[in-house]
Amino acid sequence: MNTANGKKVIVGMSGGVDSAVAAWMLKRDGYDVTGLFMHNWEEEGECPAADDWRDAKAVADMIGIPCYSVNFAKEYMDGVFEYFLREYRAFRTPNPDVLCNRVVKFGAFRDYCMSIGAQYIATGHYCRVASDNEPKLLRAVDGNKDQSYFLNQVKTEQLRNVIFPLGGMTKPQVRALAAEIGLPVAKKKDSTGICFIGERKFKKFLSEYLPAMPGDIVDVSGKAVGRHDGLMYYTLGQRRGLGIGGVKNETGRWFVLHKDVANNRLIVSCGDESDLYTTHLDGCDLNIIGDSQIKSGEKIACTAKTRYRQADFQATLTVYGDGKFSLDFETPQRAVTPGQYAVIYMGERCLGGGVIESTGK
Repeated sequence: MNTANGKKVIVGMSGGVDSAVAAWMLKRDGYDVTGLFMHNWEEEGECPAADDWRDAKAVADMIGIPCYSVNFAKEYMDGVFEYFLREYRAFRTPNPDVLCNRVVKFGAFRDYCMSIGAQYIATGHYCRVASDNEPKLLRAVDGNKDQSYFLNQVKTEQLRNVIFPLGGMTKPQVRALAAEIGLPVAKKKDSTGICFIGERKFKKFLSEYLPAMPGDIVDVSGKAVGRHDGLMYYTLGQRRGLGIGGVKNETGRWFVLHKDVANNRLIVSCGDESDLYTTHLDGCDLNIIGDSQIKSGEKIACTAKTRYRQADFQATLTVYGDGKFSLDFETPQRAVTPGQYAVIYMGERCLGGGVIESTGK
């Protein structure tokens, strides 16, 4: 039964297939749909987003909806990119896509849409929202595409009047539907890279903003085995791109074990990876979605992830004051990395998450 009744919804149009299908579905279901393209990155010369904007307009024309472009570059720079650079200066490994969702997509974009009369906003994210007294964030039906991980910092209030049309679909179903209805982006490749900045040669891009500080790569005995381009370019557990070819190693592949910031050295090891594993982390900036009743000191049985492409592991969450929390794992986890997010689940529900500060055995 159609209950949309012409309610006004503004869809975040990225120029990709997911937001295109989301917009088409909403119009099909009887909503009064408008597309809004977020222009959030500025640089001299041809803007990488120009093709995406053209694709978004082409989709809107085909569907028969208006589509406009709004510039949120200042919000992105101040609220996301400065954080991104600050974390790299501290030699941590940030995830700007997580903060982008809270600051831009469900922050500046949502506020703008509501200010011009939208009753709902919608995006092409693969996740779901359930509401009783407060919105709750749920995983998508498609576990391979579920994006609840990237929404772990979105505030409860930011999920009110939000629609995720693709939450009950799989990616192959979305592609098939796009082809069936003739959307011009049906075969367009999914975007990768940094949110709104896109695919770049990462080292070259980062070096334009932060000076590189080359130094020694040493093994656990302190023996120099190579040179690094700058500690900010490496992450815990990394195996590829270390450039240690020619150094005799009969016990396995080299991997990053630690960053010795004080001496600008990258510590590597090979063979036994037991020192990469931990059963505990401490974190900050804990965000709980849809449940304000969790008390300081409370322990909660849950599952968690410390990176996106990872199976859930069993854990116990302990909540402290001022956004501080800890997680204790039932089984040791590899390469839990400060600066990344620990995301917490209870069944299909994403309870929220926070920034990893430190780890321990």
